[in-house]
Amino acid sequence: MSDPIKNMCKSLRLAYVAEIYESVPFESPSQFLEALFQEEFLMRERAKVQRLIKNAKFLDQKNLSNYEWNEKIRFPSHTNKEDLVSLQFIMKRQNVVLIGAPGTGKTHLASGLGRKACEQGYEVRFYRVSQLIELLEHALTNNKLAAFRKKFEKVELIILDEMGYLPFSKEGSELLFQLIAEWYEQKSLIITSNLEFSQWNRIFIDSRLTAALVDPLIHHAHVLTFSGGSYRLSNALSKPK
Repeated sequence: MSDPIKNMCKSLRLAYVAEIYESVPFESPSQFLEALFQEEFLMRERAKVQRLIKNAKFLDQKNLSNYEWNEKIRFPSHTNKEDLVSLQFIMKRQNVVLIGAPGTGKTHLASGLGRKACEQGYEVRFYRVSQLIELLEHALTNNKLAAFRKKFEKVELIILDEMGYLPFSKEGSELLFQLIAEWYEQKSLIITSNLEFSQWNRIFIDSRLTAALVDPLIHHAHVLTFSGGSYRLSNALSKPK
């Protein structure tokens, strides 16, 4: 393709036409243009999904296609597997809370739902809760808290992994509370925790703050409980030596 045509594609923001036009079959001018532009749209969509996945900062490649659903996952009466994977909770700005022992598949499910949300065009962010607390405290210390909170304006789903694995300082608890309060009915959260709500006092210093945090989380939430032991441990033990 000549440089003038490449420059025109660039001006028209046709990112892929210059790369793909030779591979598009030609039967008629109108067919060629339609097929060419369809391929451009398709490649744009693929690039967008990859960008969303990259920005989400998942810790691994886990997705729903290799998730092992089982009878040890207890759904609330008002929802089921199909409702959950349809991501209707994001459209309704509801939350999902996954509670159970370490290694029971909570993070895998949260990541899988988040990755599917990216594939459907949603802005997603994944954080270990301890990491988010550190970022909040750092932003506060450097007088950049407002700028940090502004980063979530266009985010539609936030995954907070491992709530309860590490206790927080009073300052960290308050910062997290403020952030979640801002997101209430504006965004959807997926939270994984090894502690039941009644035990969250272990991680939040102030019991009143704990109650104030839990209330908005569960108001519009689907709470799933994971029983049984660790899949990771059982899989490791079952492998031949």
